[in-house]
Amino acid sequence: MKNKLILGTLFLTITGFITRIIGFFYRIFLSNTLGARLLGIYQLIFPVYGICFTLFASGIQTAISKQVAEKEAAGDKQGGKRILTCGILLSVSSAILTLAVVYFGAPWIAKTFLREPECARSLQLLALSFPFCGVTSCIHGYCYGLKKSFLPATSQLVEQSMRVIFLYTISISLPITCELAIVALALGELASCLYCVCGNFVLQKRNKPLKPSPAVTSHAPLAKLLSISLSLTINRLFINILHSFEAFLVPLALRRYGLSRDEALSIFGILSGMTMSFLMFPGTLTNSLSVLLLPVVSESAAKDNLRALSRSVATAVKYSVLLGVCAGFAFFFFGRELGITVFSEERAGSFLANLSFLCPFLYVSTTFSSILNGLGKMNLTFLSSVLGLSLRVILFATLIPRLGVYGYFVSLLISQLFLTLFDLILVRKSIRFSFDAVNVLVKSSIILFVTASFFVRLYEFLAVQTAFSPLLLLAVCLILFALAALSLFFITGVCKRGEI
Repeated sequence: MKNKLILGTLFLTITGFITRIIGFFYRIFLSNTLGARLLGIYQLIFPVYGICFTLFASGIQTAISKQVAEKEAAGDKQGGKRILTCGILLSVSSAILTLAVVYFGAPWIAKTFLREPECARSLQLLALSFPFCGVTSCIHGYCYGLKKSFLPATSQLVEQSMRVIFLYTISISLPITCELAIVALALGELASCLYCVCGNFVLQKRNKPLKPSPAVTSHAPLAKLLSISLSLTINRLFINILHSFEAFLVPLALRRYGLSRDEALSIFGILSGMTMSFLMFPGTLTNSLSVLLLPVVSESAAKDNLRALSRSVATAVKYSVLLGVCAGFAFFFFGRELGITVFSEERAGSFLANLSFLCPFLYVSTTFSSILNGLGKMNLTFLSSVLGLSLRVILFATLIPRLGVYGYFVSLLISQLFLTLFDLILVRKSIRFSFDAVNVLVKSSIILFVTASFFVRLYEFLAVQTAFSPLLLLAVCLILFALAALSLFFITGVCKRGEI
């Protein structure tokens, strides 16, 4: 079990980093061609997409993953396939209904909720991708339940590559607009869907059971899947509505602070389209770990294997926190340079340095949520998310009109700290696990402070004394910083080979 978790996480992480790297270049291309204002309008589309995806896919994917893991633990391979079939039927039906609502209601949604009529056409184009997203997410959930990460991981590469190739090719002859960026996104989802369907056909052939599974009534998997997914969907829908309100609120609050409409959209574009993409980049590791941790926790809990459960949770929490601390130091020391060299936008770097303190809480919170979901405590995950997001929205409405963008930073930090502490309490009440604060926090912080200070000074010296590209120098210094810190982690005992 532990080997599957580690290997699956490593594979998802490698492909996730490749996808994020492609996404970085894509985001750089978008920011240079669209500009901060149009990038802000482009980013306004995604809260609506988040709500829609929750309706037709998100809860169903998690329910499939959980049920398939339970079937695998019981040796019922055929039952997992029935769950996948029921999930696809449920997801595609919901996606078609959601598509119709968004397509015909796009002008009203753009004008009333987004307060940007320019978004209407983009919403209509985005809606066309919903059925493909539904099929893809169901197949991903099935693979995660089997703890087979190859297909979901590589499908992300297919989706991202198609998006980049199309937009880059079309840019040769046409100016890039928000609508074309959305078309690229939809084509990427279509390519990913076709790839997953073909890949799943091969997977089904390889996993054909030697003996037929016991007969199960056809309505049983659908009824249970609907029951689990409905609860998850309602919870996540409420959370996504809060997320969406948060995204709509930021530009409005910045305008109340005294900024013009274009200035508010530009800052929102920099925050959501540039800074947050950097901030979430290291989260590829914790996201991969969390996706695969859910079925592992479900399976261990079903077998009542508390020792394996505690060990997996302790390792996941330790390395989630450690990754957050590493990323926090990297962004604090190198944030300004990253913003200037990558996006040619100093404000993006300044914002990144200010938000660097968020990293440890942000990454471990994802792991805590996955653990609670794996234990079947979705209501607790829902409660903590609602409380954290509600607090964030209140702080946004209160602090941003008074402090501007710094109110945004303070609001994010306070709400994420509250959410992480609340999740920690909930997890500790369910599972007892060890956490070595001296190694994970104190030793690592000392090592990271020394190494980051050295390599940022090295970068500043080389940037002045040599003619090399600043981006290349920065990349080399960041890689050397990571390697030096990792080596010192093993030498001082912060990381132990036995854990890996």
